Amino acid sequence: MLYKGSCHCGKVAFEVKGEIGGVVRCNCSICARKGALLWAVPHEKLSLVAWGDDLGRYTFGKAQIAHRFCRTCGMHPFAEDVGEGWARTAYININCLDDVDIASIEVFEFDGRAA
Repeated sequence: MLYKGSCHCGKVAFEVKGEIGGVVRCNCSICARKGALLWAVPHEKLSLVAWGDDLGRYTFGKAQIAHRFCRTCGMHPFAEDVGEGWARTAYININCLDDVDIASIEVFEFDGRAA
């Protein structure tokens, strides 16, 4: 299935292909504050449609994940592995997807503070 998503103001827009089997609620310091529900997909399944200079990048700790955000509205629509190669993953914040019944999706708790 093809999903469309964006930040709040629409300056960062994307499409992602796949089936949402479940999502992760991470309790690490940034995810807990964002309230993100993350769907992991192979990075090549994510396509940016609009971004320009509005797509910001934030890393912390071991700097293994780039948390992406809109510089205009501040919304965090996705994150991605910073490494290169075929095994990269994108982490889609399903709260930023259009037409998704979030209540029907299974949520798995992840202890990111301990990771």
